[in-house]
Amino acid sequence: MSRLSVRKTYKLYIGGAFPRSESGRSYPVTSPKGDFLANASRASRKDARDAVVAARKAFPGWSGATPYNRGQVIYRVAEMLEGRRAQFAEELGGGKRAALEQVDATVDRLVWYAGWSDKIAAVHGAANPVAGPYFNLSSPEPTGVVAVVAPADPLLGLVSVVAPVIVTGNTCVVVASEPAPLAAITLAEVLATSDLPGGVVNVLTGRQAELAPWLAAHMDVNGLDLTGVGDEELALRCEQEAAENLKRVLRPVAEDWTADPGTGRMTRFLETKTVWHPVGI
Repeated sequence: MSRLSVRKTYKLYIGGAFPRSESGRSYPVTSPKGDFLANASRASRKDARDAVVAARKAFPGWSGATPYNRGQVIYRVAEMLEGRRAQFAEELGGGKRAALEQVDATVDRLVWYAGWSDKIAAVHGAANPVAGPYFNLSSPEPTGVVAVVAPADPLLGLVSVVAPVIVTGNTCVVVASEPAPLAAITLAEVLATSDLPGGVVNVLTGRQAELAPWLAAHMDVNGLDLTGVGDEELALRCEQEAAENLKRVLRPVAEDWTADPGTGRMTRFLETKTVWHPVGI
């Protein structure tokens, strides 16, 4: 007996919950061959504001957690993703072998960043030489709320831009790949069922041109990652909007997501705090 397929409803991920867009809008997502896959929510500027509020609310608890604890949480996300390996491979489409390899690379990328959680401060902090009876210590601290425009690579690229933001104690609002957003929302389900606190990562699906400038101009967003912006004019507009409150901005650059990521993305959204203290007190 044949049965109807149960189509999945793809929603947003804000504050640990899965709301529909307040606008009620959605847009069709198709395969590379043009076949209909699903409808995804089309986030509005109101949804973006709600996501920033959720990210700000989660920031004190997440940034205040020990780096070791943040690493444990991200490692748990990798475990959960590994358990849904076949589902992600199916959603990525293309050749099964290539899709499974991308899922495996994504799990490895999460584990790699989890391992850096309690080491990045030691590598980029410093005890500075001072000509006087003082200690001078510099240590990295998270910037705050970071808005991320995810690259077209729907899973490995997505994790490669989100993981370095949160492992250092920031929270984020992510605009998922516009043509391929399904893996991002399925990843949000993994985040929601792991130990990651709600609001640390918030995922919006919809139009880059609508959401990115609005997040760039938001006065409670402290950093902006434009990696996924493919339009030079849109990237310039976002940079100009971001100048209003001196956000840290990462310009879009072409990257090989399978290469060694290094520490550059982690340090991009860190601030250096320097403390002076008299010797002997």
